[in-house]
Amino acid sequence: MVGDDITLPCHVKPDRDTVDMLLEWSRPDINPRFVHLRRSGKDHLFDQNPSYKGRTSVSINRLKLGDISLKLSKVKLSDDGTYRCYMPELNLDSNIQLLVGVEIGINIVSSGVLECKSKGWYLVEETQQQLHL
Repeated sequence: MVGDDITLPCHVKPDRDTVDMLLEWSRPDINPRFVHLRRSGKDHLFDQNPSYKGRTSVSINRLKLGDISLKLSKVKLSDDGTYRCYMPELNLDSNIQLLVGVEIGINIVSSGVLECKSKGWYLVEETQQQLHL
């Protein structure tokens, strides 16, 4: 859901230390395509797509066990798409589809009036509609 923190799963089998290996998380439909990049045991985020700045991370402790999953914070509607997890040294190339949803709430605010709200959309101002039953 929009605003949530999520983890895009990707694992090396059998488990092994991947801390110092090249790891690319990317999306082929954006430019620059890099969502998160690691080289020689360090994050290299200067080529990262600006829309992901400050929102991606991988766990060093998990990398030691072959878990190369990507944590994406504060998910946006624009994050919806196909992500590529790529580790050339191990010939690992995997795609993960992320579907981002929005939260919709319906409340009865008084007899015969239904109030509908949606959260997570990119609106200049919040809109509400009241339906009379």
